[in-house]
Amino acid sequence: MMITEMLDKLLEMAKKDGSLKETLLATRDNDNPIAEFCKIATEAGLPMTVMDIVNQGEEFYAEIKRSTNGGGENSPDLDFQNDEYSIFMMRLKDLK
Repeated sequence: MMITEMLDKLLEMAKKDGSLKETLLATRDNDNPIAEFCKIATEAGLPMTVMDIVNQGEEFYAEIKRSTNGGGENSPDLDFQNDEYSIFMMRLKDLK
């Protein structure tokens, strides 16, 4: 299962389990939030590492960069990196 699929599954699990949702949201206050997040996800049956999260964001950013004006030096500067953890937290916080 790819990391994006695991994150979507974790989001669905958190939607059904308020305790899991709160535990994941609490990782934002941890000294090492992404590592704690990955530990909780792994314990929930979705094994992932910090590098899985980081790589997913960087791969997505690289795809965007390559797709604009042929990529490379001709592509416009993009001012953001795709931060999968932050995006997941925004989605999680908005769950009803």
